[in-house]
Amino acid sequence: MGYQDCIEAVQAADPWTGASACDALRLADANINPATGLASDYLNHFNEAIMLLEMLPNCPDCRADFLGWRPKSYREHFVTSRLRTRDLAIAAYDTADPDIRSRLDILAGTMTAVLEATRTAMSSDLPRDLAGDLADQAAARLKPLVARAGAVINGIADTGLPQTPQAVVDGLMKR
Repeated sequence: MGYQDCIEAVQAADPWTGASACDALRLADANINPATGLASDYLNHFNEAIMLLEMLPNCPDCRADFLGWRPKSYREHFVTSRLRTRDLAIAAYDTADPDIRSRLDILAGTMTAVLEATRTAMSSDLPRDLAGDLADQAAARLKPLVARAGAVINGIADTGLPQTPQAVVDGLMKR
């Protein structure tokens, strides 16, 4: 889209939201969903931990890498990111619909709780086979949550909230 196209798009801004085609294009170019104002790059933070968990049963040395994983909020993820569009991602998040943002934050909180509980359990002298089983179970619990978070980011209706973080952790630890 050239300069003149942007001028015309700004002049044709949506009278209800003030959003223009240029705004949407700028967000989309930054891999930010224009409809939600959220970026799926945040999910890479959780996918990294899941990847380490999946490798752990066959590569016990990955345990140290997994134990080094630390949770980050959406904002923290982008503040520490090397993405050139990180400021735009933060600004879009800050202006996103609070209900949509809350759904993502709840899912992120649940995933963080599962990962922190798994990290705590693996910090002990857990035998290798049990650590591998726990890693498999945690990854299996996390994948649907990442998919739901992706749905929220992409504006796909997600009518239900996840179980409470404690319920998910209790299920993982079979309490």
